[in-house]
Amino acid sequence: MVIPLGCRLFATTCILGIIGIPPMVSLAQPISHPTQTSEELFYTYYGQKIPLNQRSDIIGVSFTPESGSRTRGTTQPLYMQLQEALQQQGSGTRGSGRGAPLNAQVQPIGNRYALVKLPRNTRSAGVSMARQRIQQQSYVSQTLPVLRRRAAGEDAQANQENILLPNEIVLSLEPNISDSRRRQLLAQNQLEVVRPLRFAEDRYLVRSQTATGTHILQVSNRLNTAIGVQSATPNFIQTPSYQPQQTQIDSPKLVQKKATRSLPETVAAFPMPEKTPFAQSLLPLQWHLDSTPRRGNFLPRTDLQITEAWEKSNGGRNVTVAVIDSLIQWDHPDLKNNIANTANYENALPGEEHGWDFSSENGGDPNTRLSSQEMQVLRPHFQRSFAASDQKILETYPDLAEYLQQNNPQASSAEIALRIRNYVRNQIASEFHGTWSAGVIAANPSKKMGAVGVAPNAKILPVRVFGLGGEIDAASLVEAVGYAAARDADIINMSLGGLLPDSALTGQIFDILDAHPDIAIVASAGNSDLDGVGFPAAIPGTIAVGATNMQGNRTFYSNYGGGLDVVAPGGDTSRSLSGGILTTGGTGMESWWRQISVPDYSWGLALDARGKYVQVQGTSFSAPNVSGVVALMKGVNPDLRWEEIATILKETASYDSLSLLKAEKHHYRLQAAVGFGTAMGYPIIRPSGIFPKASPISREQYFFGAGLVNALQAVEAAR
Repeated sequence: MVIPLGCRLFATTCILGIIGIPPMVSLAQPISHPTQTSEELFYTYYGQKIPLNQRSDIIGVSFTPESGSRTRGTTQPLYMQLQEALQQQGSGTRGSGRGAPLNAQVQPIGNRYALVKLPRNTRSAGVSMARQRIQQQSYVSQTLPVLRRRAAGEDAQANQENILLPNEIVLSLEPNISDSRRRQLLAQNQLEVVRPLRFAEDRYLVRSQTATGTHILQVSNRLNTAIGVQSATPNFIQTPSYQPQQTQIDSPKLVQKKATRSLPETVAAFPMPEKTPFAQSLLPLQWHLDSTPRRGNFLPRTDLQITEAWEKSNGGRNVTVAVIDSLIQWDHPDLKNNIANTANYENALPGEEHGWDFSSENGGDPNTRLSSQEMQVLRPHFQRSFAASDQKILETYPDLAEYLQQNNPQASSAEIALRIRNYVRNQIASEFHGTWSAGVIAANPSKKMGAVGVAPNAKILPVRVFGLGGEIDAASLVEAVGYAAARDADIINMSLGGLLPDSALTGQIFDILDAHPDIAIVASAGNSDLDGVGFPAAIPGTIAVGATNMQGNRTFYSNYGGGLDVVAPGGDTSRSLSGGILTTGGTGMESWWRQISVPDYSWGLALDARGKYVQVQGTSFSAPNVSGVVALMKGVNPDLRWEEIATILKETASYDSLSLLKAEKHHYRLQAAVGFGTAMGYPIIRPSGIFPKASPISREQYFFGAGLVNALQAVEAAR
């Protein structure tokens, strides 16, 4: 299900993911130097064109840094000020221009950017007028082009992609380039340095002194042919995202009453696994660690065999896993004892204590948790979903109400309001994606009730790269990966996929793997159900992880085929939330519930009434499952190199408990006939480029890579 842009609800894009953003282009394509005409839009990835289209119905907005600072208090988010200004008649402008109210929807992208969606069929003159009205606001820095990748077919999913193009380029120079040549290169291309990228040698964020709009693409492409340049890529602002469970919108059974009583009863219905040094009360529900309590002794194990691996390991002690993700509430009771301290490094950033937030401006933020300003943005909508009347809910979110009513014509007003409530709650809960990932890896509760991670003794290094709504840019991600290596991370987990291919990030990862051969980088394969893993999982040297469900099938969303290394439990909540991966949630904090009563029922993704624990799905959670397994391996053998880790994971994985659906067998048969990397006769945006013929790969390898990871055998092999 895809919700129209006009139905986005609050001061964040709120991670409306698995929207079919196509994964990266093939890494196996020949290098060339394409030329660019004035009509076509593209950038290059190691010589290959990545074609783009400009959206005519959406205008990107960049706010001034001073007005958009996340560290300052604010009475009203800037996107709301812009929304009100456009709906008024010529008010709130710095110029003399006046005009009729503009019927447009303003959608925030983090706190620095926004998208202004114009009414359907707005003519070019109307777009120009709207852009002028926007630029008249004193807190608006500039308007930006909004792009999308040019995919085969114009389906609804492709139409949902929004990529902002600022006047910024990530420029990577060849090592040891002279200062005079660097100055000459900048002068010849009329560039100025915004700043050198931290934790990244020979990489800079630059901007053009003359070019604007889509001409930044041409500047970037021209730089790629210049002597002394490794690569140049526009610093795209993207919003890859996580999809709230469709069952929470479409199912009429949206509320589970009396969660405080039903949760212990649910846990008690299953046996506690035996011989578990980290056993906790929720362990029977964590089927990805041991599926026996849920599946019984007569069905094959579809889990990672973690409880047995604990007996052979030290739980990942003295191993640090960098979690590069969104909000990481590291003070969650099940996480706070396993958070790395980074304050004592010689090159510690100002105020650094527990990781770093690269998503905020002005050099970043030492706090990866929810800020007070972000709390002001999100909490009112969340609390309204519990406290407001049905009528108020329908009035507050009219676009969403209309959309849901059209898709559920028999539903009453009360049922539509309930669906909206759950949608709002899920969207906001999804902002804590990083907290979910961290819990899968290394949750270790000190109290009786709690979730346990795959490597409960490992340390988590919180590294935030996503602003609210999934806002991320290439420069921040390049810095974040370098920072993780500089802080001695043993494993880097990147539960993010569907990003645009980026030469600077690829080069950064290659440099890190070369300089730190003992670092393992694990990435999610992507949730687009396509042949070929997404970016950055497709970068050679990363471990690309697909997702399976409790039944031992590939999940309906998981990417497969070219570049897939292994699979691990990722969860499937299409039938029931209990099929998801149980992990730590971000809405359990006391301040989140201030001024309203905690409900007596579970809601949305939450397992409990506060949302301290959630049940989720995605390759975003199969990847941290594997990162946890690697932490167990590194715990017994710290000297393992990343090549050895990847080899062990593949050699000890198997298809024994996995099974293909009949539809997948037919898919494989048809795909083998028409050619891998081909979508029923026409090329998709990114052919896998890995298996040109059917013969080198089996059906199982096509959908599962080397198979389901086996933690017990991997730990034993690591010894």
